[in-house]
Amino acid sequence: MDLFGNQVNSTTNLLPYDGIVNYHGKLMNNEQANQYYNALMSDIEWQNDIAIIFGKRIVTKRKVAWHGSQPFEYTYSNNTKMALPWNETLISLKKLAEKHSNESFNSCLLNLYHDGSEGMAWHSDGEKDLKKNGAIASMSFGAERKFAFKHKETKEKVDIVLQHGSLLMMKGTCQTHWLHRLPPTKKIHSPRINLTFRTIVKESK
Repeated sequence: MDLFGNQVNSTTNLLPYDGIVNYHGKLMNNEQANQYYNALMSDIEWQNDIAIIFGKRIVTKRKVAWHGSQPFEYTYSNNTKMALPWNETLISLKKLAEKHSNESFNSCLLNLYHDGSEGMAWHSDGEKDLKKNGAIASMSFGAERKFAFKHKETKEKVDIVLQHGSLLMMKGTCQTHWLHRLPPTKKIHSPRINLTFRTIVKESK
């Protein structure tokens, strides 16, 4: 049990094989998590995401932001983003993620889901700009949502509910062998903010 009453063992691997996922539970109390949530809502330059799928330009309801230690370029779904500088809130959360994970990160992709109708389809974070088998720290604020993993070959699934102010770590060969998604739900009517701290190895020109 941690300081905030979670029955969580952060060293437990949630995946049965072919990768590592550790859930650290809540890193802070609700008051602190609410402060971060409000700061992220007001201080981030949220924009609708754009994806090019089968040559068609899709604008998502979900909003995103991309920040980094340098103006890194990051390409996914055939769309390239240029990283904005860190702000104080993101620096604080990056340090917190690094402290609990013993990893280091130089960039962060943020997603804002306005309610349960907005989610993310099955995918893996294997873009060429990312450090291969590098750790990804996923921090969640706002509505608690189910997060799912599916093995690419065996189709075995693992689900977990991500709490307000919590940290999930994806490491090792997780992205190589597993897909993950945020399934939509009609039960959630409030927003969720997700931050995924990453390591970019290909710097912008």
